[in-house]
Amino acid sequence: MKVLIVGGGPAGMISGISAAKDNNEVLLFEKETELGKKLLITGKGRCNITNNIDISEFIQNVPGNGRFLYSSFNSFTNRDIINLLEENGVKTKVERGNRVFPVSDKAIDVRNALEKELRKDGVKIKLNSKVKEIIIKENKAIGIELENGEKVYGDKIILATGGKSYPLTGSTGDGYAMAKKLGHTIINPKGSLVPLTSDSEICKMLQGLSLKNVKVEILDIEKNKTIYEDFGEMLFTHFGVSGPTILSSSSHILRYKNIDNLFKENKIKLCIDLKPALSEEELDLRVRRDFEEFKNKQFKNSLDKLLPKKMIDAVIIKSKINSEKKVNEITKEERFSLVKTLKNFEININGFRPVEEAIITAGGVDIKEINPKNMESKLVKNLFFAGEIIDVDAYTGGFNLQIAYSTGYSAGKNDK
Repeated sequence: MKVLIVGGGPAGMISGISAAKDNNEVLLFEKETELGKKLLITGKGRCNITNNIDISEFIQNVPGNGRFLYSSFNSFTNRDIINLLEENGVKTKVERGNRVFPVSDKAIDVRNALEKELRKDGVKIKLNSKVKEIIIKENKAIGIELENGEKVYGDKIILATGGKSYPLTGSTGDGYAMAKKLGHTIINPKGSLVPLTSDSEICKMLQGLSLKNVKVEILDIEKNKTIYEDFGEMLFTHFGVSGPTILSSSSHILRYKNIDNLFKENKIKLCIDLKPALSEEELDLRVRRDFEEFKNKQFKNSLDKLLPKKMIDAVIIKSKINSEKKVNEITKEERFSLVKTLKNFEININGFRPVEEAIITAGGVDIKEINPKNMESKLVKNLFFAGEIIDVDAYTGGFNLQIAYSTGYSAGKNDK
């Protein structure tokens, strides 16, 4: 059987490896000058390969249609990708949050290992080869047409073109247009794992400040409902907030009912607990000890032990305590106000950064139109999908790359 794969990211590469191991003739078409350009920037250039939790727990880390992935996750697991890479010389290690990285901390080693396996398995790699459309005959996919007009025919076509995030790496949504032309429903692509925007001047004041070990909570203040909560790291930026906890929160917020209107009406708030290890009572005791030590200083000079220097002015503004006031003049009510501010530092959230800045795309080809066992289209025979083009998305931590490998493997396998 002749298998044609459109897209040379992780989903396309694993599709190629999977198809080649089933003794097929495999051609992989990539429009960029090299394979896996987006893979090279994942994990800040280190490549968070996968996650080390049991594969049975992966679905609960996929807020976007996780159940659809049950078969593919079990057909090619996190252990399988780790073994494949180690067979090709890439040793791995496990870090915080069960994230798996190459020991070398170099994403290029992961990409090179997958390319090595492709070449070893006899896959023909065609770079600088942009596919324009899928050729259909009698409702079957029979080939592809390249941008230069060349037509290549095959028995099985796998679309693994990625989403719309990071367009400079080649993820420009080409596959959506091709799938739509063939009758597939495209769920509106939005950025997932994307920074959040705020019109608060506080964010600009704190730009560049990274907070670790904080609790974040995203609230619908109209319903007094928690949309998402997490613990870990976040970052203030000139446009709002980012960092691992914020990116994961975006996966939930984008699915929240009426979210765009709630943003417009200023009804979504980020609440940061700067001291989550302490109760309000314990924190009050801590503040009192500091106040006793600095009782003759001005309030603005009494918080160095409690907060990063860059955070002090913002906390003073939020607490509404006169910064020039002597510590020994601060009232009990004002001290309580400081404690409340530290436990509930609020920022108004009014939107998402553009999809082009997202780590992954939520949306894509509707899962109702894809067979979950082998990733074949239910509308067009011999057409298969793999990776981010499908309407599935997960939290940070290596889960999205595992989706790419697992769906790629399922798409590449011969039907039994």
